Amino acid sequence: MAERGDPQVLKHVVAFLRTRAGMTQEKIARKLGTTQAHMSAYELGNMAPSEDVLRGMAPLAGVPWYVVQHLTRFLTAALEAARRGTEAGVAPIDLSVLDTVLLAVMPYLVEEEMASARLPAEETLREAGEIWAALEPLPAQERWRRIETAPLGSCRDWAALAKTVCEASARSAADSAEEARELAELALLIAGHVPDEERAQATAYGWGYMANARRVANDFDGAGADFVRARKLWPGSDSGLFPEWRLLDLEASLRRAQHRWPEALALLDEARARSGGDRLAAARILLKKEHVLQQMGDAEGALRVLEEASPLVESLKDPHLLFALRFNQADNLARLERYEEAARLLPDICAAAAEQAKGLDSIRVVWLAAKVKAGTGQKEGAMADLEKVRDAFTAEELPYDGALADLDLAALRLEAGRTAEVREQTENMAWIFVSKKIDREALAALKLFCDAAKLEAATVELARRVIAEVEKARRSGPPPVK
Repeated sequence: MAERGDPQVLKHVVAFLRTRAGMTQEKIARKLGTTQAHMSAYELGNMAPSEDVLRGMAPLAGVPWYVVQHLTRFLTAALEAARRGTEAGVAPIDLSVLDTVLLAVMPYLVEEEMASARLPAEETLREAGEIWAALEPLPAQERWRRIETAPLGSCRDWAALAKTVCEASARSAADSAEEARELAELALLIAGHVPDEERAQATAYGWGYMANARRVANDFDGAGADFVRARKLWPGSDSGLFPEWRLLDLEASLRRAQHRWPEALALLDEARARSGGDRLAAARILLKKEHVLQQMGDAEGALRVLEEASPLVESLKDPHLLFALRFNQADNLARLERYEEAARLLPDICAAAAEQAKGLDSIRVVWLAAKVKAGTGQKEGAMADLEKVRDAFTAEELPYDGALADLDLAALRLEAGRTAEVREQTENMAWIFVSKKIDREALAALKLFCDAAKLEAATVELARRVIAEVEKARRSGPPPVK
């Protein structure tokens, strides 16, 4: 679609989207940052809306962008056919009658297009998943040899396999940046076999996931260059297989890792606007937005985002998302010293962590529980939990987490007057100073505390100041090199 098309075509699109969204012209104008007069001009066919206006209306109406494009092409063809008939000497068509017919037919066209696009995508993705399940255990070269001889021919077959491998790359990134990069390379090779219709989107996706692999390897410059490639290749419209919001979401993760938080938030807001009413996408984007705000130290803002995400996550009933929602709510409440509210969420969080059986998740739940216990006066139980947490983070060689857990424990022991135990405790923190994974200023603050503890001169106030310094270093300093 050109930036501004035929106003006689687009008036139907605007009227349909507004009606489907259930909004008046004035209300939808406020949402879009325009005026009621402009909306009226669009619907009367006196002025053509820009593509940005239509893109803004699509998610409000719960209609994917590619369906809006399909609808526009259909309306254009219908009006051109009517005009050609009149020019050829055929009895002229009453365009007001045609307008009425088109408005009546459009809801059925949209539902049919959404259903027909959904079913083939689901089927081809299922088949691509089966192919990948057989290929995944094989060495990289053997995977490609078998893919080249696989019975794939249609655009959707190759595109679905490219997307499946991209998602495999994202999953592997948590464990191995190298594996994530190899899979992104494979996705790019597959994208080269996608016919013209979706090749640009498939290739752009491949570069987006390559950027994600570079991000987890702390190659931020390389990741940024890959996102530039992805944006240049992106054709400007979504398909059922390659929604644009996902690329924006991945780039937001890079900006968050670089501590470029305003950019990360802007990208996440744009990703949500482009998600086309996809509830799962919106839920994941909001949880990422909360994480950015939490890293910025804005616990109040993070809680507001979680309140917005809550009905979406609850309706999806995804165990992983529910755990993340509840944990993050309790964590932010604890940061704001609203311990009683956090305590009410803990039983569900502990049950979810036990069900998912992820080691670090379980450790962090115990840490959260310790903070809540300390905040509600259960000091002995909190100290017992913090010893377990400190030992677990030490075993995992996570210096920031280990230091913070140690400091939380030290603060409670100092409150109880157990200064000798704090002195012994700091002697076991030596590994943090040689890990080379922690900011210099945070190390200096830790050394100050340890020196004071050795003289049994450490205080609760000093412990709290050092905790704040370490947390600030983790949030704002350069990311540690892995």
